[in-house]
Amino acid sequence: MKIVVTGALGHIGSRVIRELPAFLKGSEIVMIDDLSTQRYPSLFSLPTEGKYRFIEADVLKIDLNALCKGADVVIHLAAITNAAGSFEIRDKVEYVNYTATRKVAEACIKEGCSMIYISSTSVYGTQSETVDEECSLSDLKPQSPYAETKLKEESLLESLGKTEGLKYIICRFGTIFGISPGMRFHTAVNKFCWQAAIGQPLTVWRTAMQQKRPYLYLEDAVKALIFIIKNNLFDCRVYNVLTTNSTVGEIVEIISTHVQDIAVEYVDSPIMNQLSYHVLDSRFRGKGFKPEGTLADGIAETMKLFSGIINTFKH
Repeated sequence: MKIVVTGALGHIGSRVIRELPAFLKGSEIVMIDDLSTQRYPSLFSLPTEGKYRFIEADVLKIDLNALCKGADVVIHLAAITNAAGSFEIRDKVEYVNYTATRKVAEACIKEGCSMIYISSTSVYGTQSETVDEECSLSDLKPQSPYAETKLKEESLLESLGKTEGLKYIICRFGTIFGISPGMRFHTAVNKFCWQAAIGQPLTVWRTAMQQKRPYLYLEDAVKALIFIIKNNLFDCRVYNVLTTNSTVGEIVEIISTHVQDIAVEYVDSPIMNQLSYHVLDSRFRGKGFKPEGTLADGIAETMKLFSGIINTFKH
């Protein structure tokens, strides 16, 4: 089996490329990344059983048809992913992310391979208490240019599936937490772990402490991708993929079991809202997938990375 991974050195990709050889024996893994974020450690100590090929290139500029030739699956992870920061670069986010997704999809159509597209549960902005993939358009109120583009990309794939025969699946991932060689610390959980470890106040959006939101443990995310490939689940549908729905207050409480005297600083954000909602993932679970991680697991392994510095930065 040949698997192409775009954005292969990022937070999700750097963990995926390490897990694939163990679950899909003999797979050839083509890794594409432009190294714009300089996450070179993502390439360190790759499993010896993997058949790896690394391509340093921009998805927008490279000949994807050649790289996807003979591939079975493309996992498309390459994107500008900072939702809060996307307000400052709205046009760039839409152009880069949408164009990259279209180019990957067209290569998959031409070469006959299936596509896993990673969307986000940030496309929801509902006033309903619960929401799923069958929600009304009124429940799809993306809170950032990043999320708006995700919906636009989803519509593109739906169109290409109907008109060009694209085989795909859309995974609306909850906010990722957990460790990887290419991990980032710009979203809740990982960001809070970092701030707590170095003695900084946890910067919480002013409206967010008791708002419920969906989160996805990175280990569960990787298992979900492998589950899709092994079960050939390319049915052109949208699936919410998450580990848990939790509040920031619950996250802070767990972190406080690892670090004493945590302070919270409330800040404003362009994507703050007053909404609290519970995202359902029963469609994906109905296919036989069951997430196994917990918030406590992800926080514990992340805080372990900082075990040598916790409390050493106390003011």
